[in-house]
Amino acid sequence: MLQDLLGLRAMMREDGASQAAGVTAVPGAPDTVPAEPRQLDPRIAPGTPGLRRPRLGLALGGGAARGWAHIGVIRALEKAGLKPDVIVGTSIGAVVGGCHAAGKLDALEAFARSLTKSRVLWLMDFHIGSGLISGERLKKLLDQEVGDASIEELETRFAAVATELRTGHEIWLTRGPLVRALQASYALPGIFDPVQLGGRWLFDGALVNPIPVTTTRAMSAELVIAVNLNNDLFGRGAVIPDHGDQPPQEEMAETIAEGLFSPMLGAARSFTQRIRRTPGPGLASVMVDAFNITQDRIARSRLAGDPPDVHLKPRLGKIGLFDFHRAEEVIRLGEESVAHAMEDIAIAMDALTVSG
Repeated sequence: MLQDLLGLRAMMREDGASQAAGVTAVPGAPDTVPAEPRQLDPRIAPGTPGLRRPRLGLALGGGAARGWAHIGVIRALEKAGLKPDVIVGTSIGAVVGGCHAAGKLDALEAFARSLTKSRVLWLMDFHIGSGLISGERLKKLLDQEVGDASIEELETRFAAVATELRTGHEIWLTRGPLVRALQASYALPGIFDPVQLGGRWLFDGALVNPIPVTTTRAMSAELVIAVNLNNDLFGRGAVIPDHGDQPPQEEMAETIAEGLFSPMLGAARSFTQRIRRTPGPGLASVMVDAFNITQDRIARSRLAGDPPDVHLKPRLGKIGLFDFHRAEEVIRLGEESVAHAMEDIAIAMDALTVSG
């Protein structure tokens, strides 16, 4: 596919040659002509003699069911002839990235597309422990596909990001059993049991590095493409500068009259409040929302300090965290995000390509 794409440098040379030849505008022609999207220079395809393309790294962020978009991203990059040299994933990003590095992306995609609401519910093996879900059923499925593969044996350099319990250390899992590393990286606190690995208790890496750009660079990637699964959630992280509890007007009227008929009105108001009381959010909702708020704030801060070369933002605002049964739609949205960012990828790839 790369051979069919337009080259940035070629376009620049053609523009320069046209100006040097004294080409002038045609009378009556429109002032502006829509430019074709810039795409990858065919000369920087892998194996091109005399040029070395930058080592490509993928930083795959966390986001539960939205993570199926990573499959679409990888598929779209493959179609463009771009194979990552480094993959780093957090949470669901680690699952997709690890399966791709192990050559099992086809199996993972088939599994994702086969999910229904009832099957998703069956996979949630509830129990009483450190989390609501033991995760053994998911582990067995990963074991069946990935087996006893070790991270250091993978063809593509890979790391999963996890968080250590109590210390809060950011742990880069770069060796050892792949499945255990994936388990540790997606162990959402309070939902899944933490995983003991190498003498440490680990859980979801999104608490410390939701979109692991820094890790990807540290593992020798020269061009980092980051996939942010939560960028499309608008209205989050604002500041409400003035807020407090203000009783409704009818309650204020009751308070004024309370001096005369306090026993009767007090009992009536208490009864009315009990009837009108709105039930609060459930335990799982509280835990997941608290985790998402934390992840969102940390992601903003870390991306501001170390932005990726290309930032992919699939439009996933309407996809719930547990909508695992919507894989077909989510994968398509991931593919579309690559199409929208192809010009940015072309510019970055062209700028970082060197002779030699």
